[in-house]
Amino acid sequence: MSVSPPRVAILDYGAGNLRSAERGLLRAGAQAFVTSDAAAAAAAHAIVVPGVGHFGTCVRNLVAAGLDGLVRDAAAAGRPLLGICVGMQLLFEGSDEAGEPGLGVLPGRVVRLSGDVRIPHMGWNVVTPVDESDPLMEGVGGRHVYFVHSYHADSATSSHVVATTTHGTTFPSLVRSGSVVGTQFHPEKSAATGARLLANWVAALRVPAAA
Repeated sequence: MSVSPPRVAILDYGAGNLRSAERGLLRAGAQAFVTSDAAAAAAAHAIVVPGVGHFGTCVRNLVAAGLDGLVRDAAAAGRPLLGICVGMQLLFEGSDEAGEPGLGVLPGRVVRLSGDVRIPHMGWNVVTPVDESDPLMEGVGGRHVYFVHSYHADSATSSHVVATTTHGTTFPSLVRSGSVVGTQFHPEKSAATGARLLANWVAALRVPAAA
C-alpha cells in the first residue's frame, strides 16, 4: 500500500522559528506548511506549536491569534501534536515565568533552571532516554541536541518523560502523552540528531494514499 506524506501545520502566532521548522519537517518527509489560519491547521494530519521567547508573550499571542482552542481540541481528539521549546512549555498548566495559565494539555508546571550554571542554557547537550522503547528515541538517545532556554518542565510533576537532560538540574527534554509530544530542545537546529527525531515523528504520521 502506498502512503502519502502527512500534512503538518506549523502554527504562526508570531513566536517561533517557523521557516527552519518548516524546512526540517519537509526534509523529514512531511507536507509541512506555516499557517495562522485555524481552519487550515485543523484540516492537517498533525500540528506543530513552535515557540521562542517569554512564556507570557507566547501564550498571549497564541490566544490573540485564536489558536489556543485549536491546540486543546487537537490534543483532546488524539491528533498528533508537537510542541517545540516554549511551544512545549505552553502545553503545560502554567509557568513560573509568567502569570498567564498554559494550555493544560500536559499536567504540571514549568520552572526556572537551578544550580550554579549559566542561564540561559544555550548550546549542545545530551538527551538521555528514560523510555528507550519509545520510537522517537531511535537514533536520538545519548546524542547531542541544541537548547536555548531558561525554564523547563518540572520533572516532579510531569509523568510523561521520555528523555532527560542535565544542566545544573536534570529536566525533561522530551515528553509524550498519547498523541502529544514536546521537545525542550530545537530539533530543527540540532543537525543530524534533530533531523532523525523529526523523521521518527513524521514516520508515525504517514497515511494511506487515496485510491
